[in-house]
Amino acid sequence: MCGIAGFIGKRELAKKDIEQTLALMQNRGPDNQAYLDIQDNDTRVYLLHSRLSIIDLEARSNQPFTRDALTVIFNGEIYNYLELRARLVTLGHEFITQSDTEVLLATYAEFGEECVNYFEGMWAFAVYDRNRHCLFISRDRFAEKPLYYVEDKDGFFFGSEIKFLRSLANKTFAINNNQVFRYLVNGYKSLYKGNETFFCTVKEVPYATNIVVTSSSEISSKRYWAPSVRPREMSREEAVSGIRDKLINSLRLRLRSDVPIAFCLSGGVDSGALVSIAKKCFNTNVHSFSIVDPDERYNELDNIETTVRDVGCRNTLIHLEKETSIDNLRALIKYHDSPISTISYYIHSFLSREISKCGYKVVISGTAADELFTGYYDHFSLHLYEIRRDWRFKTALADWQRYLAPIVRNPYLKNPLLYVEDPTVREHHYLNRDVFSEFLIEPFFEEFTENNFCDSLLRNSMLNELFEEVVPVILHEDDLNSMYYSLENRSPFLDTELFNFAYSIPTVHLIEHGYGKYLLREAMNGLLNDKVRLDRQKKGFNASVESVFDLGSADFRHWLLDDSPIYRLVSKSRIENLLKDNALPNSYSKFLFNFINSKLFFELY
Repeated sequence: MCGIAGFIGKRELAKKDIEQTLALMQNRGPDNQAYLDIQDNDTRVYLLHSRLSIIDLEARSNQPFTRDALTVIFNGEIYNYLELRARLVTLGHEFITQSDTEVLLATYAEFGEECVNYFEGMWAFAVYDRNRHCLFISRDRFAEKPLYYVEDKDGFFFGSEIKFLRSLANKTFAINNNQVFRYLVNGYKSLYKGNETFFCTVKEVPYATNIVVTSSSEISSKRYWAPSVRPREMSREEAVSGIRDKLINSLRLRLRSDVPIAFCLSGGVDSGALVSIAKKCFNTNVHSFSIVDPDERYNELDNIETTVRDVGCRNTLIHLEKETSIDNLRALIKYHDSPISTISYYIHSFLSREISKCGYKVVISGTAADELFTGYYDHFSLHLYEIRRDWRFKTALADWQRYLAPIVRNPYLKNPLLYVEDPTVREHHYLNRDVFSEFLIEPFFEEFTENNFCDSLLRNSMLNELFEEVVPVILHEDDLNSMYYSLENRSPFLDTELFNFAYSIPTVHLIEHGYGKYLLREAMNGLLNDKVRLDRQKKGFNASVESVFDLGSADFRHWLLDDSPIYRLVSKSRIENLLKDNALPNSYSKFLFNFINSKLFFELY
């Protein structure tokens, strides 16, 4: 895990801008910072790198890394680098390091732009090819590693963070008000529906995409991989066995590291499964980290302690704090170059801070299990729609009424037949958007839209969550929260083989006996303790807004209602009225958190 930045164009960059950018990159890579200035005829190429040493800790693996006519800067991990290296050796390649960086570059040398098809990992990298006189840029299949870019008359700037672009180009970027409105009115699910960011001219390289920039400033983009749903004949037992084998193998690859690895642990199945596999299958010396919220709606201490006792691992608990929450949030927003998407990711930053304090450079988390195996309450309603003509429908409906009805809070999802009655309904995604729009000086309205990945209503919803709605937000926040404290975040559920297998399972198997992630739970039978494995209540890393902000404090209210640029867009009187409600509904609580973030964001930028 590292930081990258660069430029290709016709002008020379000022050395002070390069040095300032490298200084900003130190969080992402405190172990080494360097850059290379390449002049190729009348084209100037600058490649900047900041290294967090994870594989082959020696200086020989520092970047920019050059081999013959190729130079690479790379952020991420190629987990299957040992297998690729062995194959490349048989093809005549020789290596001077033990790093995955050199394997990446050798794979490009051998296979060109098709190299990405051989990688299992997470990456954002740039290769300058002097033979082809072009810059080759790539982002991984699930967009785990960030990569932003700006095109202007000077050339093409790119980097892991927006602040790197601002510094290297020595320019300011205007705030994109439309993205702020989406965030306030529609919430986090709207942020990745297009290619906009919180700044007007800054774009993000999409998932599974390569970009080539030539010395004549021609830019081409290509998606090299696309997710697909291909259900095949498969028994429930085959599905369970395949998930178990592929998840264990995914974690085996992601345990490759020359530094110790920590684990995030909530009270849920996803992180509990990874901790249990690490300990019981690989005898890893597990040190887990957990958040404890005093609010009983989100408190998972009992489940966490059960997993810790079962695997016999060391666990560090982090308790939420109110006293410095505004200062903490302001600093985090400044580093993220954006508001924090939800309160979950704000509290996740406390985990990263504690993990870093304990000396770790790598942390493993359970991101994307919900989107592979059905983890959200609306998946039950979608599943009922899918099996509406199947003989198992009546049993599944009875299971929903017995197990889900008591715990579902969303007013739309309280109807299990929501999609059976109307498969086009989507109002629950942007809950209360009409109300929140009225908080704005000029009301904002944008329809909820979905990409059409496949014909299955359930699978299509899950793929939208994975690539456009939920997981991109999680990965964005996880990456920045981790890199703020010089940590690499790894996500074993985002594995290509595991994904392909999960989306080949017949939909009917996904939910049984009132259990979401039923197949994952069955796959973990004998590895994950039954208390967690069979717990239906979904909490995850979460908290209430009251847990981190003292809403009743006169100082807090004075700060919130003090003059601010945000009040050019949002009605102060409506915010003042909102604060009078002592028991905010869940969606209003989320809106208030987003407003607090937006206020700080406008004051910073």
